[in-house]
Amino acid sequence: MRIPLSVAAFVAGASVLALAGCTPAAEPAATAETSDGAFTLYSGRDEALIQPLIDQFEEESGITVEVRYGNTAELGALLLEEGDATPAQVFLAQDAGALGALANADLFATLPAATTDAVPAGFTSTDDTWVGVTGRARVIAYDSEAMSAADVPASVDAFTDPAWAGKFGIAPTNASFQAFVTAYRVLNGEEAADEWVKAVAANSPVIFDNNRAILAAVNDGVIEAGLINHYYWFAQAAETGEANMRAQLSYPEAGDAGSIVNVTGAGLLAGAEADADALEFIDYLVGAEAQQYFVDETFEYPLIAGIDAPAGLPELDSLINPELDLADLDTLADTQALLGKHGLI
Repeated sequence: MRIPLSVAAFVAGASVLALAGCTPAAEPAATAETSDGAFTLYSGRDEALIQPLIDQFEEESGITVEVRYGNTAELGALLLEEGDATPAQVFLAQDAGALGALANADLFATLPAATTDAVPAGFTSTDDTWVGVTGRARVIAYDSEAMSAADVPASVDAFTDPAWAGKFGIAPTNASFQAFVTAYRVLNGEEAADEWVKAVAANSPVIFDNNRAILAAVNDGVIEAGLINHYYWFAQAAETGEANMRAQLSYPEAGDAGSIVNVTGAGLLAGAEADADALEFIDYLVGAEAQQYFVDETFEYPLIAGIDAPAGLPELDSLINPELDLADLDTLADTQALLGKHGLI
């Protein structure tokens, strides 16, 4: 059952997420003991992407999942506002930053080791408060009729050059873009990040609501390049045929802030330590069946052993930045403030 998301229930993401980091770490969860055959999920992942998998889980488990869909940052803010009174048992987020912010606010229970151990270190939390589910690489989508692959910048720093003014697209309100900017802050420092955002804002980027819209604009020749997650291109290519894709992908050089591999992930809310249904769903997400679904249907990187990545993707290890700990992407409020300072949100 899907529950409509009420924007009126939200507080502003930046102001509420600023509360994160003020409280101690969560206590370990108790062993799951109870099941009533249902639980509530807050999903920051698109309904079109995740609902078929939820339907599959419901059919196989007999458990009813009541889903509230919304933007990851907005749902994170809502969970912070609701606190212990939230009806949610599980939060499925689009990026590690939102999960880290909620973990810092002591809103997650500690997951069983059997759950978090399914995913390699580096793609999950360091304290077992959330578990990584899929990997997604940040890439540059470019118009192959306007430039060759060799002309595509190897670093996102190139988009501060006046030569790119009005020719590239970003989605500042999107969680993935905000996580990328957070990574830029972590890797390059606050001063450098402030300079980058200021210069990008001054370069008249074309603003979009999401990655999908950016890709469509590149594919239609409206803009020459845009910053997106890799899987949007693969999904569209599967629908239209690769030969019909004017937009192509370029992976920024290893180590560049633009080349991060972020994760989607799931956390168990602190009031749901003994909810067997919620835990079963999280275990399902990091199980072979769901991981294969993400490969086949959403073209994301699987995070468990034994499941091959979608054809055509670089090896995941080749994209990892050893200098970046995904647990450090939890300062979303600071990123949102930076983007707001320069008029991007």
